[in-house]
Amino acid sequence: MSHIQTKRMRDVLLEKIYNKMYENKKIFFVSADFGSPVLDKVRENFEDRFINVGIAEQNLINVSTGLALEGFTVYAYAIAPFLTMRAYEQIRVNLSITSQIKEMNVNLIGVGAGVSYDMSGPTHHCFEDLTIMGALPNFIVFSPSDWTLAERFVDFSIRVKKPKYIRLDSKPLPGIYEGVGEFNFEDGFCELLKGEEVCIVSTGYMTHKALKVAEELKKNKINISVIDLFLVKPLNEDLLFDHLKEYTCIVTIEEAFINKGGVDSLVMNILRDRDTDIRVLNFGFKDQYAFHIGSRSYLYKQNQFDKENIVRIIRELKLKNYSRAALKGIMLA
Repeated sequence: MSHIQTKRMRDVLLEKIYNKMYENKKIFFVSADFGSPVLDKVRENFEDRFINVGIAEQNLINVSTGLALEGFTVYAYAIAPFLTMRAYEQIRVNLSITSQIKEMNVNLIGVGAGVSYDMSGPTHHCFEDLTIMGALPNFIVFSPSDWTLAERFVDFSIRVKKPKYIRLDSKPLPGIYEGVGEFNFEDGFCELLKGEEVCIVSTGYMTHKALKVAEELKKNKINISVIDLFLVKPLNEDLLFDHLKEYTCIVTIEEAFINKGGVDSLVMNILRDRDTDIRVLNFGFKDQYAFHIGSRSYLYKQNQFDKENIVRIIRELKLKNYSRAALKGIMLA
């Protein structure tokens, strides 16, 4: 694995946007006093198309909306929980509602999805964004698992003129898709591993964990599938179901509150609407904020979805043939 490059999603995404600004004079960048080495270059070389509005996320949305209504493709950049929750009313009224009657292209870049700012505590954790941003009509929600997907999204973001929320992990991560063959980006997901009976559906950083779970289970001769869900909205639900219906049990993993409208709810709704009896097991954060200060691994362990626990539960389910009673009993153990 040493050949796989490790990079920050935001650095690769911003570098691609910066390069596009040379050829596309309609790209405008707005920041809520949130920096990066790439933005220093944007500020220097495109001072007429860069604004720092200060620590004022609500105004970030107002300014971005005005620019978009004048025909600019706008990238608005801030820390994920503050961008999505402090400015939610402005996002709803200015972008979600307005875009239903007038074309506009505003791309909200939120850095710090899940607990990628792990040591900063609950104010900087972002468990709610998939739920609240996915609830907005006319919005696209993009949750990449690596920097290669983040880079690939830039061309899509320029071409598709709708409001978008781009949720990025803050930490350097290896490039999962460097060795993956061709797939249709706009389907919204990719089956990274093909196995039997069990399929993990994950998004963002959790796809890295899903792949590690699959690797560990393979040592026990248990081969599971892993589907990476990166376009949370819109999603080709029929195509995803065509993949999911092959399995006896679906496991969802996300850095979000479970049973609150995130990836788990999306998957369960797809299965419910098609009247299947496929078992579903959901892993994520409980209905409380994480006041424990520690690494991601520590926070996962506190909420019983560390790698070891997920491996144990899937292995035990395998031995008990994935019955509903077995699933319930193992989760309560």
